[in-house]
Amino acid sequence: MLLELLRAHLGPYKKPIALLLVLQLLQTSAALYLPTLNADIIDNGVVKGDTGYILEFGAFMIAVSVVQVVCNIGAVFYGARTAAALGRDVRAAVFARVQSFSAREVGQFGAPSLITRTTNDVQQVQMLLLMCFTLVVSAPIMCVGGVVMALGQDVRLSGVLLAVVPVLGVSVSLIVRRMRPLFRTMQVRLDTVNRVLREQITGNRVIRAFVKDAYERERFRGANADLTDVSLATGRLMALMFPIVMTVVNVSSVAVVWFGAHRIDSGGMEIGALTAFLAYLMQIVMSVMMATFMFMMVPRAEVCAERIEEVLGTESSVVPPAAPVTELRQHGQLELRDVEFSYPGAEEAVLRGIRIEARPGETTAIIGSTGSGKSTLLGLVPRLVDATGGQVLVDGVDVRTLDPVLLARTVSLVPQKPYLFSGTVASNLRYGKPDATDEELWRALETAQAKDFVERLEGGLDAPVSQGGTNVSGGQRQRLSIARTLVQRPEIYLFDDSFSALDYATDAALRAALARETAEATVLIVAQRVSTIRDADRIVVLDEGRVVGTGRHHELMQTNGTYREIVLSQLTEAEAA
Repeated sequence: MLLELLRAHLGPYKKPIALLLVLQLLQTSAALYLPTLNADIIDNGVVKGDTGYILEFGAFMIAVSVVQVVCNIGAVFYGARTAAALGRDVRAAVFARVQSFSAREVGQFGAPSLITRTTNDVQQVQMLLLMCFTLVVSAPIMCVGGVVMALGQDVRLSGVLLAVVPVLGVSVSLIVRRMRPLFRTMQVRLDTVNRVLREQITGNRVIRAFVKDAYERERFRGANADLTDVSLATGRLMALMFPIVMTVVNVSSVAVVWFGAHRIDSGGMEIGALTAFLAYLMQIVMSVMMATFMFMMVPRAEVCAERIEEVLGTESSVVPPAAPVTELRQHGQLELRDVEFSYPGAEEAVLRGIRIEARPGETTAIIGSTGSGKSTLLGLVPRLVDATGGQVLVDGVDVRTLDPVLLARTVSLVPQKPYLFSGTVASNLRYGKPDATDEELWRALETAQAKDFVERLEGGLDAPVSQGGTNVSGGQRQRLSIARTLVQRPEIYLFDDSFSALDYATDAALRAALARETAEATVLIVAQRVSTIRDADRIVVLDEGRVVGTGRHHELMQTNGTYREIVLSQLTEAEAA
């Protein structure tokens, strides 16, 4: 998965990568040449006392060092730039795919996991690529080149390398093998910590209301402890790796000095050659250590890449049409024809055989008991989810064949739980129509019964709104959400229990103003409150996913037992009449 992810997103950066490889080759070659020069200076300059030779080759060594430093800086620059570009591209790809998801896919992954995959997981892959470009690309060149250059200094002494390299390789591979499952567990537990923290922040009022502070602290402590345990287990393995590597390095250095001293004593080796051999041994071991450092990151990056690919490989159940319809001849006609909807793997459908027709200039209301499928039905129109059977038609055209931009312009939904974005009142109201004038905004606010409280806010339309609209009340959020839809002026309005947080007086005033504003549009209202929908032109009664009645209020009171039961649970017989 990791290689597939890198191969898919590194294509545009072939030239910088090629230049980086050339720079790494040059700087590694220079690093490998320096010990040989040093040995030559010792044997032919220091031992013989030739100062001119020392100065001449010393200057050459400085020049080679400058080349190494310049190439290394260039390699790090291009490596960091390419790794950052890859991180940017992968984050953008994940974000774009998540944006295409329907409510079903978002619920499948969960918001905390999607956030972790877009941020932390991408960061791990980016860091691994950075390490590869800056350290690991030069490691095999350094290792192989070091072995070749060490053989050039003394073949018999190079036998030490035959023991050092395999021991390092086996030790590292055993540790890395145990780290991979731990990293997978770490990412899952990081998701859990994010989920718990997100729930506790967003549900802070509920926690305080039920005095569950101690319980939530314990729940977070448990999730945090689980993450800490697996992090400690991973850290122990990582801590074990460096002592093993350094032990091998020190033992091999002692062995080289020991056998090298005997070689010098017997006249089979020069002092400079021993010095160079020690330098090459350190270069070989350092290259193995650099590869080791990468191998420590590879398991976690592999897990992160799998999680990223899981998102990128998930197709949305709401697929854009191949040949979208970009124009509608009629205006505001909505029809649900034999619609069915069921979740994957569910034993029963949520909606079955739904037939509803809503026309321009009319208000159609949907009412039913909790769990009867009202909100799900409303979500089919703007394609939050797609019907698994039947057709949802807007102006006689199946919504699955409509251009998404045209559908969004024609249909607007005020959700059951209104959401405001961080910014200002004006930026939220202009969300569906960026070029709306201030006059349009105030008109929408007046219709939504929100003008008075917005005028009282410091800054008016420029008053700040926090994320989720938490700095205003629930009723104010609903009214601002309704005003946002009114600014867009769609042809079909969908209100999903959007008046539940309003008092009866505000509800009545808002519906009266709304009736004037949407006189020529199609209005579909889902509500639990009977007073909100009793004056609708058509009331549809849902029960267990089926339409069990359609008509006006007084007709349904006489002919439909389900509707009558709902009404009398809220009103007296006299009030209902």
